Amino acid sequence: MNTKQLFSLFFFFLVSGTLFAQTARIKGVILDKKNQPVDNVNVSYLNVTARSNQNGFYDLRVPAQQKVTLVFTHVSLKKITVSFTFTENEQKEFNPVMSDQEEQMGEVLVTSNNRKSVLGITSIEPEMIRKIPGANAGIENILKTLPGVNSNNELSTQYAVRGGNYDENLVYVNEIEVYRPFLIRSGQQEGLSFINTDLVQNVDFSAGGFQAKFGDKLSSVLDITYRKPTKFGAGIEASFIGGSLYVDAISNDKKWSAVTGVRYRNNSLLVKSQDTQTNFTPSFADIQTNINYQASAKWQWSFLGNISQNKYQYQPLSRQTNFGTLDNPMALTVFYEGQEKDKYDTYFGALKITFNVSDNFTLKFIGSVFQTLEQEYFDIFAQYRLGEVDSGIGSENLGKVSHMRGIGSQLNHARNDLDALIVNTEMKGFHDWRESQLEWGIKYTSESIRDRVIEWEVIDSAGFSINPPIINLPKNDQPYVSYTGPLVPNQNIRATNFNTINRFSGYFQWSLRSTLGSNDVWYNAGMRAHNWGVQGDGIVEKSQTTFSPRAQFAIKPDWEKDMVFRLSGGLYHQPPFYRELRSADGMVQPDAKAQQSVHIVFGNDYSFKMWNRPFKLVSELYYKSLTDVNTYAIDNVRIRYAANNDATAYAQGLDVRLNGEFVPGTESWISFGYLKTEENSSDRGYIARPTDQMLKFGLLFQDYMPNIPSLKLYLNLVYNTGLPGGSPSYADPYLYQNRLNDYRRVDVGFSKVFIDSKMVKRKSDWLNNFKELAIGLEIFNLFNNQNAITNTWVRDVYSKNQYAIPNYMTTRVFNVKLTAKL
Repeated sequence: MNTKQLFSLFFFFLVSGTLFAQTARIKGVILDKKNQPVDNVNVSYLNVTARSNQNGFYDLRVPAQQKVTLVFTHVSLKKITVSFTFTENEQKEFNPVMSDQEEQMGEVLVTSNNRKSVLGITSIEPEMIRKIPGANAGIENILKTLPGVNSNNELSTQYAVRGGNYDENLVYVNEIEVYRPFLIRSGQQEGLSFINTDLVQNVDFSAGGFQAKFGDKLSSVLDITYRKPTKFGAGIEASFIGGSLYVDAISNDKKWSAVTGVRYRNNSLLVKSQDTQTNFTPSFADIQTNINYQASAKWQWSFLGNISQNKYQYQPLSRQTNFGTLDNPMALTVFYEGQEKDKYDTYFGALKITFNVSDNFTLKFIGSVFQTLEQEYFDIFAQYRLGEVDSGIGSENLGKVSHMRGIGSQLNHARNDLDALIVNTEMKGFHDWRESQLEWGIKYTSESIRDRVIEWEVIDSAGFSINPPIINLPKNDQPYVSYTGPLVPNQNIRATNFNTINRFSGYFQWSLRSTLGSNDVWYNAGMRAHNWGVQGDGIVEKSQTTFSPRAQFAIKPDWEKDMVFRLSGGLYHQPPFYRELRSADGMVQPDAKAQQSVHIVFGNDYSFKMWNRPFKLVSELYYKSLTDVNTYAIDNVRIRYAANNDATAYAQGLDVRLNGEFVPGTESWISFGYLKTEENSSDRGYIARPTDQMLKFGLLFQDYMPNIPSLKLYLNLVYNTGLPGGSPSYADPYLYQNRLNDYRRVDVGFSKVFIDSKMVKRKSDWLNNFKELAIGLEIFNLFNNQNAITNTWVRDVYSKNQYAIPNYMTTRVFNVKLTAKL
């Protein structure tokens, strides 16, 4: 090599090194207006491009010492164009917020909701959740207005979806599965939902046909994301039912942020409106925090913690329930002695670590611990009088019991204790691969359960003990014939279970957004696997494994009308949780199988304008075929399983929801659902399942006075046809099955807003210290409908009749609420 060649080579490396040195780097996290990360954003400068990953992270090299114009584009968000001038070797962090305002793109109007509609996910605004009235306000209160979601208990946060029961719904907070107490038998004992609505940033709900990345349940997924504060804030809410306080905090360097909430609730106002007169001293309180640390563009840490203490002290005094017909009015009068003392203490902590390995590869590590310490103690003695009511006009005893039809008493006793510890460790991965997204996860769960059940009930009528009708005892024909057989409790359950359940689960799924001709299409396919085994005294562990393939397809035709069609389904399994392993006699059945369901869901979203305002009509047809069904009975909110997998079942129906701006600037919706679900136990034929709701109608409406826009109205209306329920607990549903009356309820709220973020603030006004200040009046059960949750069955030894006396829920109740935000 001659001198000239050496000089040329040296000059080439020198220039190349100089050019390389004259570059800079820009990176960050792309967010939407809710501070949620946005994936698949194209970040470009001339011919240099990058794409944000699942966590909204992007990284791009750009030239230094010159003006650089970056363009951020997304299929459903408004474009951002921004210019920078970088110094040599500079590394800049830029976190843009993309707007979801509507943008005209050719002939198609696109909004951010299109990202969720193709997946069959319903998104709910957190602000709406906080404003809509309800006896048990919160996310679950709003869910009950959606089609396919049913509940006939305003004191409970539990809900059934498309023929499933309360134990078939997944709930996630920040991708972490959360749990609820085990022993609760009545809605009025529940206290607080785990989800603190003051902390919520995003709410997504799927009623079926969900992806493989979500866990092993049969019915639905509620996916909650708590917010990451961007500045200091605080809020308080107080009412006759309880109160809450939250604080948003953020460090000066913006790396640390935390949102913390404290809640207290007292249901006395609601429970004392029922037929039973009580000394009722409940105390439901919790504290919850979500702490985030942005260590770097690659590492993110978060901690979610919750401590909850629910104390339920109940001392019934008396009850009078009128029932019957106009021609034959009757009344049940009960006088009580004794009390009930229940306590549910739960502790939850979860750590999530997110590592952005590269632009196209993200890892997440999640560990969580949940412990619940529960006790349920009661001794309640009830003496009842059943009689005919004097309905004679002008009678001195009008409305009073004039003739006794039966007298009796019962004694209920329980000493139930439970200690459950659930530990989870999980790793997830997300890959951008060419035009596709690949997601996978593996999880280990250990469930340690210590459970003691002691319950018995003794019943007598006119002084004669009544034996249970479901055991083989000598005929009891008192008082006509002397009874010489043994006297046993009408109900007697005694069991002690110390069990450990080890679970291994995992999933893999693939997603692709593409085109088919001139139409946009989305594909998703995945597989879940779950292995578990039950250990305990006298139990030989038997490992069981399930595989659940699932798929989704959506197409947005190139039509003038904005429509999306979806088809989803697959095989869904629900490996038994502890309550599903425990049969009606309290004993654990370790060989209980996973319930299996084949889902098929066909849906359509039609977005249009009416009255020059946006609306959307969402409709879904679904069918489920279930095998290895674990049959159960529901008493209030307690579920007792047979744990023998001896049934098959099906569920089919139609859900329709129309939502939009019925009133300019506010979102409301109307929903309708049709459901038919039946089961066939031991080949005895198909009968209605306990959750066979049939028809459901819901209305959520917001309004304001045009001349006084600060005066607002919120309406929450639900109508459900009666559930199969109210039969005696021992009754064979194939011989006798009763339906409760229809459930009808209207809750309304009126709010006077003194200040909100949209108002122009005045100088030297003390209200300027608040971002929001409002006072409201709420009326629960506006029309004072008598809704029954169960029936109490009163036995008359003389006539051999049994009478169903409805257990009514709450009557009309007034509440005043104050809301303030700083």
